[in-house]
Amino acid sequence: MAEELSKVYEPGATEALAEEIWNSRPYFHPEAPDGKKGRKPYAIVIPPPNVTAPLHLGHALNNTLQDVLIRYRRMQDYNTLWMPGTDHAGIATQTVVEKRILSEEGKRRTDFAREEFVGRVQAWKDEYEAKIIEQLKAMGCSCDWERTRFTMDAVCARAVRAAFFKLFKDGLIYRGKRLVNWDPATQTVLADDEVEHETVEGHFWYLRYPLVEAVEIGGERVEHVTVATTRPETMLGDTAVAMNPADKRAKELLGK
Repeated sequence: MAEELSKVYEPGATEALAEEIWNSRPYFHPEAPDGKKGRKPYAIVIPPPNVTAPLHLGHALNNTLQDVLIRYRRMQDYNTLWMPGTDHAGIATQTVVEKRILSEEGKRRTDFAREEFVGRVQAWKDEYEAKIIEQLKAMGCSCDWERTRFTMDAVCARAVRAAFFKLFKDGLIYRGKRLVNWDPATQTVLADDEVEHETVEGHFWYLRYPLVEAVEIGGERVEHVTVATTRPETMLGDTAVAMNPADKRAKELLGK
């Protein structure tokens, strides 16, 4: 009797069988240099997802499109590589780890020795990296899993240092004084895309800065200069008021 096919798609059985077949041989593991002469190389480095949390629907769409391109080139007999990996996400990962520790243990980063806290972050990375890789495999992504990388692996760190050194040597990046986004909670500088902007209703404060000695301007005795500001707290560090020496209004006030 012929086997009766299921009337509905059963992903559990179908996808498990496909994964078993794909893993039975190194179908997704191209060798370099290419053993077959004349095969063109084709590679995609997966935009490494952050280890801050599991993948979401946007990752599913993004990786599906990459998989389509990779499988298309593989069927065209290109020497094809889809390079998988995950990203450390820097301060973002530290922040989510701090939130977990605070909610579960009531402790802050500063309550731990450096090595212990780094170990906590490493444990978070290992946990979510494993989840992310399993999610990619469950989606059927045909990555070369033997080449999986983490952005802070030694080989990746060397590549980053070499690339930045070359950019610096070529004059394409350089050091300089810049305005930065200082985060008082994490005690570090944040990139622009990590800053949450909030519009608040401000207020003008008018501060009277006393002169060294009173002067007469337009027949009136002047004993101070008034400065308007939305940040009155900076007054505590002020030592002088700057003014344009070419401004006629400032003529009598210079040096006072």
